[in-house]
Amino acid sequence: MPRLYLAWLCSMCLLVQAEASWRHDLPDVQPVGQGAMRWFGLKLYDAELYTPTGRFDQRAPHALRLRYARSLKAERIVEASLDQMQRLGAPAQSFPTWAKQMRRAFIDVDQGDTLTGVHLPGKGVRFYAGEQLTASIDDPEFARWFFAIWLDPATSEPGLRRQLIGEAR
Repeated sequence: MPRLYLAWLCSMCLLVQAEASWRHDLPDVQPVGQGAMRWFGLKLYDAELYTPTGRFDQRAPHALRLRYARSLKAERIVEASLDQMQRLGAPAQSFPTWAKQMRRAFIDVDQGDTLTGVHLPGKGVRFYAGEQLTASIDDPEFARWFFAIWLDPATSEPGLRRQLIGEAR
């Protein structure tokens, strides 16, 4: 009997882990586009955009998955995100709160690690390190500005944006 209980417990743990995946938030997603982010010629990460329809609509749920090509500290990711949001015109008075939320969501990354953000318009964002949920942020304005870093027409990386939203095929 104890072995049966242990087997059941292990299967329940696996089920909970599987449901924690970002794909649980967006089942049956399809890739829209992908591209590489480079900084002075150095590849920082590969980015992939997913939606339920395979087409980008900023008003619909979508996931942005970044696979890092080098090690970065979580604090550097937070700072770079805030810099880009500021460049796009996000309200600076929200930055202290947003920085705190991102510090909770992001981890230090090494080559090959993935961070995924799932944008749920009107609700907020859920962040995953690998397949592990790190934070759920119920702030639609933060989510909108965060994803604007890559997906807004005024992004600092218009070529990457075109690749992500499928315009550069």
